[in-house]
Amino acid sequence: MGRKALPKLNPEVDFSNHFFKSEVLEQKPDMQSYFPKEQPLEIEVGTGKGLFMNTASGEFPAHNFLGIEIAFKYARFAGYKLAKEGRTNAVMFHGDGQKIFPQYVKDGSLEAVHVYFPDPWWKARHHRRRLMNESFCKEIERALRVGGKLHFWTDVLDYFEMAVETLHSHTNLQGPNPVEESPAEHDLDYRTHFERRMRKNEMDVFRSQFVKPE
Repeated sequence: MGRKALPKLNPEVDFSNHFFKSEVLEQKPDMQSYFPKEQPLEIEVGTGKGLFMNTASGEFPAHNFLGIEIAFKYARFAGYKLAKEGRTNAVMFHGDGQKIFPQYVKDGSLEAVHVYFPDPWWKARHHRRRLMNESFCKEIERALRVGGKLHFWTDVLDYFEMAVETLHSHTNLQGPNPVEESPAEHDLDYRTHFERRMRKNEMDVFRSQFVKPE
C-alpha cells in the first residue's frame, strides 16, 4: 500500500504564512505569534499530508492548530493545502517534534496534542526510535494545560500497548479513554489519510484519549 505521489502545487497559491522551517523558531519562538490572534492551541505531531489539520482547523475556528511534520515534502504540501483552503488558524512546521517540544512549547500551553499513526519502527532494535517514548510522553504531559487532552491512534497493537504502558508508568495522564469509530460520510471524512486507508482495507485502528488531571 504505497503512498501516491503528491499533486503539483499551484504556483499562484502563496503559502508563506502557512509553512515554516523549524529554524525560524530560533528568532520567533512564541508559537502563538504565527497566528492572527491568540486562541487555545492544539499541536499535531506527524501530520502526514495534513488531512486532520485541514479538517480540524475548519471545524474549530476558535482554536489555533500547529502541525509538525519531519518529512519536508509532506509538511510543505500540508501548509499549501491550508493556504489554499484559506485557513487562518492553522500553520505547518517542518521539523522534529521531539526537538521542538522541549525547546519551544511552553508549560501548560496546549489544549490538545494529536499523534495519529506514528512510524511503528517495526524491528525490535528500532523501538527506541518510536515517538511515544518516555521522554516525549513527559513532554506531552508538561505542555498540556490541566484538562488538556492527548489523542493517540495507531494501527499497531504492540505500539498501542507500549505507549499506554509508558504513559501509565511515566506520566500522570489519565486514560486511555475509549474513542468510538465514527461512520465516514464522504471520502475525506476520516481523521487522517492513514485512517482512511486502514478502514477501507478493513484493518484495525486502536484509538485512545488521555486527559491531564488537576
